[in-house]
Amino acid sequence: MANLNCFGRTDPGLIRPNNEDTFLIKPDIGFCLVADGVGGSAAGELASLIFSQTALEVFSSDNDPSENKTIERVKTTFRSAHERILNYIEDNPQHEGMACTAELIAFQEQGFFIGHIGDSRTYRVRNGQLKQLTRDHSLVQDQIDQGLITPADAKNHSFRNVIFRAVGMKENLSLDILRGKTYPGDLFLLCSDGLTDMIDDGLIGQVLFSGFDLPRKTEKLLEMAKSAGGRDNITVVIAEIL
Repeated sequence: MANLNCFGRTDPGLIRPNNEDTFLIKPDIGFCLVADGVGGSAAGELASLIFSQTALEVFSSDNDPSENKTIERVKTTFRSAHERILNYIEDNPQHEGMACTAELIAFQEQGFFIGHIGDSRTYRVRNGQLKQLTRDHSLVQDQIDQGLITPADAKNHSFRNVIFRAVGMKENLSLDILRGKTYPGDLFLLCSDGLTDMIDDGLIGQVLFSGFDLPRKTEKLLEMAKSAGGRDNITVVIAEIL
């Protein structure tokens, strides 16, 4: 198991009346996650909670450190949470539309696996370089890729919250899996779009490159997102390879 130092915080922001985000950090069993509820009054906060609870059950039931078992736990978490959300909606049709975006990173002795759906993100800091590892499953990201708008345009786009994939959407689950090596000193940032819609990667990098400890880095990112407007719930998880 990788030797990890982890810290996380979530904040409702300055506009939303409730917090639909959730996070979970479990360095003892080697994973962290961030989930951002979709659906507002359709109980998005319940969808993100279902995802978090499912991950804890899956990772707690099997501690086989092999690559195949680790990646299977990531996939099983997403599949099971997806099914549970759909089953809940079937029994509670008043919550039609609830879903969540999700970032789940699982660590091994010298590697990581990421499961990604939606527009929450995972970044990595290595050797003084910040890299976004995931690609948003969103309308504005598709328009950026086609050269129709710039990343700056996307920040204030009227359809910036339109996503194509989420855990619990009725379409078949389509999951991105990423993998790579880990090295001592690597930092991984998992965050909801309440952070990245408010501050750009340059500012995020400044905080992560700083000499602050993980709690202070996390608090600083939350403070900056709220100072920029805090339009959405904000969740930040940072994991450090020791």
